[in-house]
Amino acid sequence: MARSTRLIRLTAATTILATGLLAAACGSSDDSGASGASGGSGGDRPRVGLVQINQQAIFFNEMNAGAQQAAKEANVDLTVFNANDDPAKQNEAIDNFVQQQFDAVIVVAIDVEGIKPAVKIAKDAGLKVVAVDAIVDSPAVDTQVGVDNAAAAQQAGDFVNKWAQAQGLTAPKIGVVGALNSFIQNIRKDDFNKTVEGAGAKIVQTVDGQNKQEAAMSAAENLLTSRSDMNIVYATGEPALLGTVAAVKSQNAGDRVKVFGWDLTKEAISGIDAGFVAGVVQQDPKTEGYEAVKEAQALVGGAQPKKKIDVPVTIVTKDNVDSYRATFK
Repeated sequence: MARSTRLIRLTAATTILATGLLAAACGSSDDSGASGASGGSGGDRPRVGLVQINQQAIFFNEMNAGAQQAAKEANVDLTVFNANDDPAKQNEAIDNFVQQQFDAVIVVAIDVEGIKPAVKIAKDAGLKVVAVDAIVDSPAVDTQVGVDNAAAAQQAGDFVNKWAQAQGLTAPKIGVVGALNSFIQNIRKDDFNKTVEGAGAKIVQTVDGQNKQEAAMSAAENLLTSRSDMNIVYATGEPALLGTVAAVKSQNAGDRVKVFGWDLTKEAISGIDAGFVAGVVQQDPKTEGYEAVKEAQALVGGAQPKKKIDVPVTIVTKDNVDSYRATFK
């Protein structure tokens, strides 16, 4: 009861994504916490909860914006919960949505294994379950929305291989700034490594940025200092790329290494303009959020699950970066 009351108060107290803690978007939210019937009866709007990782990263804010847009179009009552990088809070949020008799839950999992008991409880309670971005391999998940990270990592590796060939580098030496606590980023690391090693590159060292910008900057600085023979640095996510860009600047290493990575930011675009960031794998989180809400609404309405909705990536370079500048001012 206490957990339910906390979420009720938060849901009633917030109406926009400005707080960075919890947002109730796309329509009002009754402060009783259990108002109306489920979306499938009485003509009431479907109630969908989105369990988010954080609202510091641009990636997740873009996802929320797409979810809000879809909720408005589909007449869905959407509540966004910010877990602030805490897996336990994600589990608690799902439990709250179950207790409040929501119709569906969308989860962007921090811990893809640890979230499974909570999504099973949601499924058993009759909620539709959609996973976004992080792959939750569970029969309780109706549909998975997001990037095929293995395929996209191979695409990034192929891009690096072609770049190296154009530069006359037959055996480039590559350092990796990863997030070894992230299931997804380990996929991005492993499949990238296989692709570039298959073309003759050597992974000289991997450092752990812990999915935090400050830790990634420190790790990248150590990598740049210890491996003066590197040609390339590959960063597996937004914090890793932010830290790597900052490290290259602080070490004045832009003339000796090229950076490839994931997820655009203002800083990454600055690196592209400066010439040391050569390519960034850009996901489409806004479309991911949009598709997740549309799928949740369809499932509540009785549609068969699509099971998997792939959202393609784009590799951003100096040739196509201009179309992204407005988003990352």
